[in-house]
Amino acid sequence: MINFRRSTAVLLGLLATTALAGPTPAQADEELAPEPPRVELVLDVSGSMRAADIDGRTRIAVAQQAFNEVVDALPEETQLGIRVLGATYRGKDKKVGCQDTQQIVPVGPVDRTAAKAAVATLRPTGFTPVGLALRSAAQDLGTGATTRRIVLITDGEDTCAPPDPCEVARELAAQGTSLIVDTLGLAPDEKVRRQLLCIASATGGTYTAAQSAEELTDRIKQLVERAGDTHTRAPTVVGGANACDSAPLLAPGVYADREAFSEHRYYRVPIRPGQELRASVSMALDRAVNRDYGVLLRATAADGRELVRGADAGSGRADVLSAGLRWSATADDDEDAAETEEGATPVVEPTTVCLVVSNSFAPRPGTAATPGMPVELTIDVVAAAPAPDGPDLGRGWVLLALLTIAGLVTGLLAGLLTRWWVATWREN
Repeated sequence: MINFRRSTAVLLGLLATTALAGPTPAQADEELAPEPPRVELVLDVSGSMRAADIDGRTRIAVAQQAFNEVVDALPEETQLGIRVLGATYRGKDKKVGCQDTQQIVPVGPVDRTAAKAAVATLRPTGFTPVGLALRSAAQDLGTGATTRRIVLITDGEDTCAPPDPCEVARELAAQGTSLIVDTLGLAPDEKVRRQLLCIASATGGTYTAAQSAEELTDRIKQLVERAGDTHTRAPTVVGGANACDSAPLLAPGVYADREAFSEHRYYRVPIRPGQELRASVSMALDRAVNRDYGVLLRATAADGRELVRGADAGSGRADVLSAGLRWSATADDDEDAAETEEGATPVVEPTTVCLVVSNSFAPRPGTAATPGMPVELTIDVVAAAPAPDGPDLGRGWVLLALLTIAGLVTGLLAGLLTRWWVATWREN
């Protein structure tokens, strides 16, 4: 009978804990079985690559040399593919030329000799279907739990839109496939720079202008090596809600979402007494927006009361805006803890904190409003660090009395010290 009662008490305690804890928070993707880094180099082989303006050599010759050195230095664990655009069609039919993109090295363990031989045969030929090549490269890399990387090397803007390459980049980013596109420009052209910067920004990548063979080679090597460093840290895709009560419940981790212009998106995080919430948000400017904008991150109670906030603002000179906050749960809730039996461990109900991400971006005329702006949300819950205790001097009349006594003692000591010093000085 005693064992039966104890078993019943334990069972009731477990049921109470489950009921009070509520639904299980969504977890950020845990580290799965290691996947090799997957990278695809996309090379422009259109007619303009014949220009001999990089160290006195043609752009295609410089790119071929860079590819050879990158293939030789490729880490063993990295799976590499190579896709080209504008490499085969020599005619003037734009409809045909704008379909000209091929994968000459499939993504996988690299046969260095075969890869360098395939690159060596390339001759500048046709049009520049950048958008189509990016969409095809994403298909070449496939999907998975880890980040894939495209490195686009081109000397000119897309001559085949639609599809517009910047819109393709946003489309790929919105699919949640953990794909980053880095861009390298081989020509000092402002229109090309803007397009390549837009492509990179839409996917969280980087843009670099390469003006020499050494710069191009070094930068491609850096990006390939970076794929090995970052491919295991892909954020978990989550969809925020437009109200706290319907927001997803999140555990500590890194999450990716999209937010429309001037929108508020809600997420929920359970915090227990003695714990501290640490959260940050980053929002990328992946398209043209009006000047003077900002990002706001707030932590609110379930009833809408604001607990703490963090903000960042810009005026046309930032690529990313970031804000962060910290908030600790109090231990006052301990009084409401439920006990299943005398002497049992109390069950403490967590406080649900709502995280609200807001922005004040406004699109310029002609700027696409969809998909939303890329958002990365980082959440951590740690043990709260107590503030250091200071001496308690009391309040009101008690404090005034203490200060008066301290002043009298200080004055008395100062007077005695002065008299002693004067007497000593006269004697000497």
